[in-house]
Amino acid sequence: MNINFPFDPLKRAAEVESIVMQGDKRLYYRFRPAPYYGGIATADAVGCSFLCAYCWNYNRNLNPARFGDFYTPQQVSSKLLNIARRKSFKMFRISGAEPILGENSFNHLIDVIDIIFQNKPHSVFILETNGFILGCRTDLIEKLKFKNLRIRICLKGVDEESFELITGARKDFFAYPFKALKELEILGINTWPALMRDLFSHDQILLKLEKLLEDYKINAQLELESLEAYPFVLENMKRRKLKIFPFPTCL
Repeated sequence: MNINFPFDPLKRAAEVESIVMQGDKRLYYRFRPAPYYGGIATADAVGCSFLCAYCWNYNRNLNPARFGDFYTPQQVSSKLLNIARRKSFKMFRISGAEPILGENSFNHLIDVIDIIFQNKPHSVFILETNGFILGCRTDLIEKLKFKNLRIRICLKGVDEESFELITGARKDFFAYPFKALKELEILGINTWPALMRDLFSHDQILLKLEKLLEDYKINAQLELESLEAYPFVLENMKRRKLKIFPFPTCL
């Protein structure tokens, strides 16, 4: 796909969804057990509304049509449930891409979650999302009221400028993930924000992001994640003029 930075992420989400969805089928390139969250059955998809400089799946998300095969919700759920049985896992997720690009991919996701909970009602599904489409389409959020669904909103900046640098998306779309977080909390859905800490100084996180969460009256605790500094990630960050901040070890 040809990309001119900064881009309109709503337009990009629609374009990507048209590539990675065929009816109720979505493109996935692998299914695996992963060590995160203490052990989780993971389906790796392709396609995102953003192009984050630090993304470990950048090349697949840049050109999603080149990777993977199409799977129905039933096929995805079956593969995840088989992994969980083999490994005695109780947790599930979709990773590697943005699960929600529009209504079609959202419905695919809902079907996957629903089938898993029908088969393992006491399991937990972790929805990892940038929250962008949920912020644009807050009407979709009501459908996420599953008892054991946990939603991790991955924030991509502490202000409009850092958001545009990191994601490649226009800075005027910065606020939408915060709108999603607030609406999720209002509906009583278990959710929390996460931020890649290594791209910001401690003061930026405390003075900008935590103030913004306070302004939106978002009560969930902020999770700080660490950068996985693959060589291609560092090269992408260099091209975007992003630097790594040493994070205080005492925190």
